[in-house]
Amino acid sequence: MAGLLEAVVAVAEDLSLDAVLERVVLSACRLLHARFGALGVIGDDHALSHFITVGIDEELAQQIGPLPTGHGVLGLLISDPRPMRMHDLRKHPESYGFPAHHPPMHSFLGVPVRVREVVFGNLYLTEKESGGDFTDEDEALAVALAAAAGVAIENARLYDDARRRARWLEASMDVSGLMLSTDRDYTSGGLDPIAARALQESASDLALLVAPAADSPSYVVIGVAGERGRSFSGRSLHLESERLEGVLDGGEPVLFDDASDVVGEVDGSVTGPLLAVALSTQGAHHGLLLLAKNKDSVRYARTDIEMGAVFGSHVALALELARVHRLREELLVFTDRDRIARDLHDLVIQRLFAAGLSVQSLTRFTKEELALERIRNITGELDEAIRSLRDTIYSLKSSGGETELLSGRIRRVTKSSAKSMPFAPRLTITGPVDAVTPDKADNVVAVVSEGLSNAIRHSGADTISVSVAVIKGRVTVVINDNGTGFADPEKRGGLTNLEDRARMLDGECTITSTPDAGTSLEWSVPL
Repeated sequence: MAGLLEAVVAVAEDLSLDAVLERVVLSACRLLHARFGALGVIGDDHALSHFITVGIDEELAQQIGPLPTGHGVLGLLISDPRPMRMHDLRKHPESYGFPAHHPPMHSFLGVPVRVREVVFGNLYLTEKESGGDFTDEDEALAVALAAAAGVAIENARLYDDARRRARWLEASMDVSGLMLSTDRDYTSGGLDPIAARALQESASDLALLVAPAADSPSYVVIGVAGERGRSFSGRSLHLESERLEGVLDGGEPVLFDDASDVVGEVDGSVTGPLLAVALSTQGAHHGLLLLAKNKDSVRYARTDIEMGAVFGSHVALALELARVHRLREELLVFTDRDRIARDLHDLVIQRLFAAGLSVQSLTRFTKEELALERIRNITGELDEAIRSLRDTIYSLKSSGGETELLSGRIRRVTKSSAKSMPFAPRLTITGPVDAVTPDKADNVVAVVSEGLSNAIRHSGADTISVSVAVIKGRVTVVINDNGTGFADPEKRGGLTNLEDRARMLDGECTITSTPDAGTSLEWSVPL
């Protein structure tokens, strides 16, 4: 009884689950004078997920090979969790025998370890030091120790669970602070530190953060961690598993038995269990967190599944806040642009216009040709400055963004088309051209390109003018040349395309031409 009490106290001295399991086996071996002892933890698949041994050193364990998984005699206690004693372990009908280098074992005692009426695992003891069999008293002591061990294991599991949850919460706060402390745009990449923290807390071998691709149904890897993650860096993944649909919509995490079922066969990838977690918060979906382990690793615990979802929601919230912050900064920039545009229009342009009128009025006080020429040049420069300022105002008032402005695209197309010509077409841009929506902007560029190409190749003109204007809710493109003109064109492929573009946008396309008098193209659509 004193030995049992000593063993119970020893088992309850530590709160670490791994330490408690090892103390259970050590205490049982000392109490019952067994040379060898083991504690097998039963996993979700009713096989042994952990196997803690005493009496076999590390070198001998490596020579023996892989640990047992719960077949043979060890499996009897799993299927029928009741105390079991044997005189000779090797002679039992269910015995599989022993692998090479395994020490001989004869006498055997096994008892189940229960935690809250659920069998947590089994305690195995072999080779009574006296050389005899385990007695009824030994069995009673083992059962009593297993009962005390069940309480200690439950306390250790609760402590371990609380500690793991605390680490997950700390990691969630750390990554949120990291992502919100900088102005970096994490939506397109650079999430490797976030993936590394998830890898660490989940004890995984691979961590991937993937986001939906903008122009395809695939997913782009924006964060990777783990030695085998290099194969995934910058890749596009096609996640085809039907079980992922709920996670992609912001649902609960899903656990897969084989990671290759989700990420496919990639060089160096893991083939063990995979946990898919949604990066989602309040209707905002930013992708997935994929955590994977090696084939022989322990499956993900319920704590990791639940806290992985919390971690994913923190990452999603940080991404959403970063996006809102970026939009707010852009709004401030656009507001400032509008203010500058108003000031330019209301103050600078009006003063330039007044100065131009004043200079023009000087023509009444002189008849000298040289003076008149200078006045015309000055007023021309003022007009050009006013046009440039208006272009600047329209550019400032445009929605902005990463795409090229329509006015810049028109200038680029005009300049590119004129490379083979001895003269440059005259280009006039009027109104808020850069405010034209992208779909119509693409058509405007195409019309300018096609109209200029026709005029350059077929007209033989020495003067070509291009005008693009946004007036009264319509965008109008006018291209004039003083070339040969035509009565009826032989090939209408390009001209037909221009008419089709106008018709699709509820607009009009009019082509006017007279032989030896040039051609005029007018293309107009409503905004």
